[in-house]
Amino acid sequence: MPEQKPPEVTGFTRPTSPDDVVISQTDAIKAMTHPLRLRLLGLFHPGVELTATQCAEQTGESVASCSFHLRQLEKYGHVERAEPHGKERPWRAVVRGYSVRPDLADPESWPAAQAFGSMFVAEQFAALQRWLADAGRDDPAWVYATTQTHQEFWVTRDELDDLSRRLEELTEPFRGRAEDPSRRPQGARRAHLFGAVWSEIPDPEDEDA
Repeated sequence: MPEQKPPEVTGFTRPTSPDDVVISQTDAIKAMTHPLRLRLLGLFHPGVELTATQCAEQTGESVASCSFHLRQLEKYGHVERAEPHGKERPWRAVVRGYSVRPDLADPESWPAAQAFGSMFVAEQFAALQRWLADAGRDDPAWVYATTQTHQEFWVTRDELDDLSRRLEELTEPFRGRAEDPSRRPQGARRAHLFGAVWSEIPDPEDEDA
């Protein structure tokens, strides 16, 4: 019996920039599936170099804990050592951005990607909750410029894929402002976009109806 090849699937969080990479290897996905490691990766914006001590100051964790998790991220190619500055040995991100996509040929990749996705959503939800709890202190004009929305609609698979890609591309005009302050308009703030697009899994009984 000929070996069955996994189906070709496009989409599924593919990168939106040549500078982004797809992470599909099970071990590399698992290496990212830790709240502190995800927070550490979030600190290393393009052009940013940080020591373990600086990471500890920004995350509230111990220097030893940050050092350990940075080494684990280094092991799987997510961060690397930057040029030493005197006695300081800073770290930097290896890639500008990443996209997690399970490898259809590796059965273990699916649960690894699911675990990462669950943790990622939980971390982003927690960040949004922290903002909501503190929003009363902010300028109302900035608060009214934000949104939380939910839409439900019927689409084909290709239409859903197209919507996902367009959602990912929304922030493309703002790329480069993190590493180059001169590109930021006066009054600009750091902002966050967290979105998810998915389809409901059909109930077999509904399909037979």
